Amino acid sequence: MSLAIAAAAAEHEVVAIVGRSFDSAERGAGIVGARPLTINDPIPESDLMLVATRDAAIEPVAARLARNRVPVPAAVHLSGLTPVAALDPLAEQGIEIGSFHPLQTLPTPEAGSARLAGSFIAITAGPGLQDTLEAFADSLGATPFSLDDDAKPLYHAAAAAAANFPLAAFAMAADLFREAGVSWDVARPLVEAVVANAFELGPRAALTGPVARGDAGTVAAQLEAVASASPEWQVAFARFVELLALLTGRSDQFAGVLNKEDQ
Repeated sequence: MSLAIAAAAAEHEVVAIVGRSFDSAERGAGIVGARPLTINDPIPESDLMLVATRDAAIEPVAARLARNRVPVPAAVHLSGLTPVAALDPLAEQGIEIGSFHPLQTLPTPEAGSARLAGSFIAITAGPGLQDTLEAFADSLGATPFSLDDDAKPLYHAAAAAAANFPLAAFAMAADLFREAGVSWDVARPLVEAVVANAFELGPRAALTGPVARGDAGTVAAQLEAVASASPEWQVAFARFVELLALLTGRSDQFAGVLNKEDQ
């Protein structure tokens, strides 16, 4: 739905919103001034069909749509993981197929549509459709890039790591700050600077702190404090130290501190 809202805002005509139920389609269609339809209804003519469903449902939805002879020249799904071949039932009708994956978090339709501008969008398609999808991405204020079908699982793993792994560290930091009597809000300028450094310098070059400096005594004191105040984070904190030591080439230097923690 985020893409539909963004497309409508970019002055594309959203012809129809197709849902599993008429009520769900009607809610979405009302936002963008489109026709609400169910998957069993005849699909109207359009330039492009977006199959926006969870990964496991893409192929069965495509097969179900194909039974109704969809009058569109091109169709794409929005998954960054699923192969384009999941849309083969539509390709068998002569429809060009591909994928169009916004590399962005879309928590709600409205917030997601606003975040598409300035985001990157991964496109997997043949040459003709590639040009169409790149133009569509450009119209949304996004930056398109090509993604090989075979690279999708690794690309999706990278996206999941970038989007979610830092949140585990933030959750740990927020809890530790709270135990220290300090608001998590104080870390915002620090975190924003770290993220900026990661993109300006590269993640490895942006590393700072006691592990990067080789200060094993400071890390030992940190580990002891975490174990005392938030034992539920003790193992995770030690594993992060282990990873940082590996990234900075200091695994041997911190082996003694980490082995002591495991005892």
